[in-house]
Amino acid sequence: MPAENLIEISDLNFTYGKRPILKGINMKIPRGKLVAIMGLSGCGKTTTLRLIGGALKPTTGSVKVAGKEVGGLDKEALYIMRRKMGMLFQFGALFTDLSVYENVAFQMREHTDLPETVIRDLVMMKLHAVGLRGAHKLLPSELSGGMARRVALARAIALDPMLMMYDEPFAGLDPISLSVIGNLIRHLNDALGATSIIVTHDIQESLKIVDYVYFMADGVVVAEGSAEDIKASKLPYVHQFVWGEIDGPVSFHYPSPPYREDLLLESVHAA
Repeated sequence: MPAENLIEISDLNFTYGKRPILKGINMKIPRGKLVAIMGLSGCGKTTTLRLIGGALKPTTGSVKVAGKEVGGLDKEALYIMRRKMGMLFQFGALFTDLSVYENVAFQMREHTDLPETVIRDLVMMKLHAVGLRGAHKLLPSELSGGMARRVALARAIALDPMLMMYDEPFAGLDPISLSVIGNLIRHLNDALGATSIIVTHDIQESLKIVDYVYFMADGVVVAEGSAEDIKASKLPYVHQFVWGEIDGPVSFHYPSPPYREDLLLESVHAA
C-alpha cells in the first residue's frame, strides 16, 4: 500500500555558494491533495520545486518523492521519476514554432512508443479537457495569454503524471482567465487522481482551490494550515501578505541610512 504522503521534505537546507536560501524546511504533501507554497518573491518557493524535481540537490536534509530520495537518484532513475511529474512553467514555455497540437504531442512522442493514431486521440482528449480542442492547429503566437496557459496545462498532463507542479500559474492573467485556470487546476487534480503543488503569491485565487498551505518567508516555513487558517492568521507577516496591507513587517523602503544623512552627504560632496 502506497504511503499516505507522496512528498516528504525533512530538515531541508539549500545554499547558493555561501548564501542560504532554504533553512530547515519541513513539508508533507499527501497523495491526491492540492497544496500551495506561498510567500513573497525570493523566499525560496521555486527553489523548493526545483529540489523536488531533482534539478537541484539539497545542501543538507532530505527530499523524498514516492519514498525515493530524489537527491540520491542517478541520472537514469531521475529521468524515470520525472516522467511521472508534470510542470506548468510561469508563462507556459510553449515551443513557439510548433502548433498547439504538436506542443501537446511532444512528450508522448519523446517518452512513449505509442502509434500516431493513439497519440492523436490522447492529444485531442487533453485539449478537450482544457477547452481548446478547436484550437489545435493554431500557433502559440495566435493564442491569448490565458489560452497559452491552458495549452501548457494540457501538455503538462499529457502523460497523466502522479505529481503536478505549478510555478506561478496565475501570473499575468486577466480575472476571467485566472478563474478558469484555477478551476482547471482543481478539476484536473481530482479527475486524474494526482497530487499538485502550486507555487504562487496570488493569495485570493489560490485559497479558493487548495487543500493546504505552506507559507514561506526568508527561506523558512512561518505558517501552515488550511485556507481558513491562513486567512485567520494573526502573524503580522502572513496577515499583511494575505490582506495586501501597506503597513507591516514587509516595508516599502529598502534598508538605507536616514534620508537626512544622504542629503547632508550629497551637500558636502557638492561643496
